[in-house]
Amino acid sequence: MNTHERRTAVVTGAARGIGAAVARRLALDGFAVAVLDLDEVACRTVVDDIRSEGAQALAVGADVADEAAVETAVERVADVLGPPTVLVNNAGVIRDNLLFRMTGDDWDTVMNVHLRGAFLMSRAVQRFMTEQRWGRIVNLSSTSALGNRGQANYAAAKAGVQGFTKTLAVELGRFGITANAIAPGFVETDMTAATAERMGVPFEEFKASVAAGVPVARIGRPEDIAHAVSYFASEGAGFVSGQVLYVAGGPCD
Repeated sequence: MNTHERRTAVVTGAARGIGAAVARRLALDGFAVAVLDLDEVACRTVVDDIRSEGAQALAVGADVADEAAVETAVERVADVLGPPTVLVNNAGVIRDNLLFRMTGDDWDTVMNVHLRGAFLMSRAVQRFMTEQRWGRIVNLSSTSALGNRGQANYAAAKAGVQGFTKTLAVELGRFGITANAIAPGFVETDMTAATAERMGVPFEEFKASVAAGVPVARIGRPEDIAHAVSYFASEGAGFVSGQVLYVAGGPCD
């Protein structure tokens, strides 16, 4: 706890699912946490949970694909909670479809949130990290980066996140900043529920089918990803950078 005094973390897409679990975990680890999502009101439940445990938290509404909104949001976090030195780029959307049915808007929306959003947030926050000579950037990729039917846009974006992460590690390492990516497998969230709905399969049936093919015989939980983020954000992970950790219940090809 003492090692994180006056350190602030920003988690995007944190109103629910993986992002909410990550925000709660980092608060338990001793960070002040900015809970950032498109709708500030939607962030308040997570913020209230964190504050009820005696930690600091701030709800921030911002579109991560909007340059001006990102700059304003990060400045607000710095003013209220202190200079952000941990960033978790988790915000994401899906617009799944087979290639011949995928629209240009489907492609652009996914690319803008996942890749442009990670770029804009990382660029805005790195200034504070370099000033502090300490920082942790954790980007959420996916096993879909290896290729997944009906997700040409999402797979390309998540593969791009991995290349982006490795480049950040090379550029920012000399400032005491690490950059790593986490690639979750199937995790039970509203997003994966939407995937089941798109496929016309009841979610419980979909989850059971997926779990049957996972070596640990279960699907992932948001807390599984939060635990991995906690490690990458820790003081002890300072010699780990540019890595992609697959959190998927088994090996990934």
